[in-house]
Amino acid sequence: MIDAKRQIRVCVDFIRHYFEMNGTPETKAVIGISGGKDSTVAAALLVRALGKDRVVGVMMPQDYQNDLDDAYKVCETLGIEHHVINIGATCESLYAAFASNSGYELTNQIRTNAPSRIRMNVLYMVAAAVGGRVCNTGNASEAFIGYTTKYGDLAGDFALLRPFTVREVYAIGDALEELPYELVHKAPADGMSGKTDEENTGIPYDAIDDYLLDGIIPEMSIWEKMTAAHNRNIHKEAIQLPAPRRKRG
Repeated sequence: MIDAKRQIRVCVDFIRHYFEMNGTPETKAVIGISGGKDSTVAAALLVRALGKDRVVGVMMPQDYQNDLDDAYKVCETLGIEHHVINIGATCESLYAAFASNSGYELTNQIRTNAPSRIRMNVLYMVAAAVGGRVCNTGNASEAFIGYTTKYGDLAGDFALLRPFTVREVYAIGDALEELPYELVHKAPADGMSGKTDEENTGIPYDAIDDYLLDGIIPEMSIWEKMTAAHNRNIHKEAIQLPAPRRKRG
């Protein structure tokens, strides 16, 4: 297991250096707040590095989000400026235009990926309004199996948690003692399907993390799903954002 306090220092140093090189003393960090562990931990690290006045949280429900109260709790716990921008009408308008004018079927994949890209557009609109930089909150475990959307949740100006597995994000969150346990240890979910990530993928994060951290190969059925998902999504690895250099130990 990593030394979580050491990794916090690494992340804080990275954030401060990134903003020194890519902004001014007033430049803000803009982050999408979903109420899940990744955005919660990333937001806390931003606050620790920059101070709460330089962090802007954006909640982007698609009409309804069953855990929106958790997202509010994150922002209120950290004391950061926050805004709710509902993307539901935008999604429906885009779907209607696509279905009417493209001649293509409006598939489940389109409905799944489009909101993520719309959310990233919103984050950059907020960043333009406040003079900010967008923090990507993806982790190494979901990146390994490609459980990400190109130019959606895979985008951003820097990727704060990209070097860390789900297990390590939990550890970092626990070491950030200002965060409520229930937010840090909330089951990862996309917030749209009503299912957890593991229910959607059929791949336990523990199995991914065992492999990434210790080289442990899971049972064959899980291994086949993991490697198939990884190989199918290798094209996403071309998108590389500035990220902390993870320290061993």
